[in-house]
This record gives sequence, C-alpha cells and structure tokens, in this order.
Amino acid sequence: MKNSAGASAFVISMFRTFVPALAILLCCLALTSASHQSSPVTRTSIEIPRPSIEIFYQPKVLIFCKTNGYHHASIATGITAIRQLGVQYGFGVDTTEDSTWFRPKILRKYAALIFLDPTGKVFGPEEESALQEYIHHGGGFVGIHAATDCEYNWQWYGDLVGGYFKSHPKQQKATFDIVDTTNASTQGLPNPWTHFDELYNFKYINPSIHVLIKIDETSYTGGANGDKHPFSWYHEFDGGRAFYTALGHTDETWSDTFFLHHLLSGIQYAMGTAKWPAPTPNMAIPDSVSQPKPYMPKS
Repeated sequence: MKNSAGASAFVISMFRTFVPALAILLCCLALTSASHQSSPVTRTSIEIPRPSIEIFYQPKVLIFCKTNGYHHASIATGITAIRQLGVQYGFGVDTTEDSTWFRPKILRKYAALIFLDPTGKVFGPEEESALQEYIHHGGGFVGIHAATDCEYNWQWYGDLVGGYFKSHPKQQKATFDIVDTTNASTQGLPNPWTHFDELYNFKYINPSIHVLIKIDETSYTGGANGDKHPFSWYHEFDGGRAFYTALGHTDETWSDTFFLHHLLSGIQYAMGTAKWPAPTPNMAIPDSVSQPKPYMPKS
C-alpha cells in the first residue's frame, strides 16, 4: 500500500509540473499559426514572355522571257538586275522560259508578271486564257523592250502591252522628253534625258495609254512615229494594270540608275504596292499607228 500511494503522489506531481508547461507550448504554437495566417506569403510571379509571331508577306513577281524570235543577249543581265531590285525593295523573283507556267493556279502566286524581251509566238490557247484570267482578276503586267515584239496575232495582248514593234535603226544616243513629270517613275529623271539604247518604232499603239516618256525624233536618225512617239507608258486594262518601257536592249542600260529607278517604279505599280493616279490618255497618237491590227487566225 505504501508503494502504491507513493506512485500516485509521483504521478500527481509530474502532472502538476508538465501540464502548465504543455499549455504554454500549445498557446505559443497557436499564436505562431495565427501570425502566419494573418501575414500571407508574398509570392513572386515570373512572367514567361510569349513568343511573338510575325508573318512577313513578301510579294513575288514572275519574269517571263521565252523567245521564239530574236533572243536578246541582255536578258540574263536584266534578270540579275531585277533580282537585285527584289532583294533591295522586298519582293521575290521567279524566272521562266516555260509558257506552261501560265496556268491559273500558278499565276495567282504572283503580284505581277514581267515580260522581259519575249519574242514571237509564245502562247497556245490555254496559256492565253490563263493570262487573260490573271489580268481580269486584277493582276499586274510589266513589259520591257521586246515585249512589244511578241504575239502579233493576238490583239488582246497588243492592247495589254500597249503596242506592237515595227522596226528600229542602229543603236544610238537619243533625247527623251518626260511627258508626265509628276509620276513616280519619272521623278528624278533628267528632262530632257539623253540615253543610248535600241530605239523602237511602233506599227500599233493603243490610244488609251497614259504616256510617261516620249522620244525626240530630231535627236537621232531613223525615227518613224513623228513628234508623238511614246517610249514608256501605263494604263489600266481589262481589270488589271500594265506598265511598259521600250528601253532595256543593252547590258549598260541595266546598270543605269535612272533606268532602274524608272523600271522599279513600274514594277511597284504593277504589283499594286505603289498607288499611281488613274491613267488617262494624255497624248494624241497618230492615226497611222492607233488602229487595231486586223485579226489573223492562229497558225
């Protein structure tokens, strides 16, 4: 009995000692917990930047240079120069001599078609239809030099390019007069402008063209179109846009900064990236060259 009573006394003593201490510990824990709850943890949010996606649309042009007649040696030089303009001014350049590229699904890729010295009969009925559809839907056309020495039996094409080649004298220097001094393609050109090239005469000129530059026939020998002898022009045709320059025969022309400025502006107009005033006929074309060429059945 004595041992049992002693044990009970020991337990009671331990209880009295540890209970207050335990109570104090629990109070401290409670206060600590409350403190953490009343002071929310500040979290640093790290923003992960989303990648910015920029889609760059670069218009493309197609150079067409098939020849079934005279082949100009300067075609290769012209292709190189136009490609360089594309690099400098933000347009892609494809090149072909293959007329079977003239299919609607192919042509719709291009903002403009550049006819660089094609000669002779270059299209069949399917290609003609594709070119017409392309122009009908607002396509752009650029004709350079011998683009007027092409498709003589297809009057629609003659009206598109704006004329048909007749003849030329020997290559020589001549004076060119700027007819439209406000147009982007002529701004910065000397007026008059003296230039060496092969100088075309025309047997047909579309009277609806807006003339940019004419040639002064008193400044050289061999002219056949008189005082109103256009050498560069533009017009809207059958739903599309067309620009033409008769310059571009010699290799040297393709490094002439005046010519390259003139041509670049015409390409930009045809692509639709440069807005030009609505063209209106601004020079009376002699009747001798403004009558449509009689239709000739395709051979």
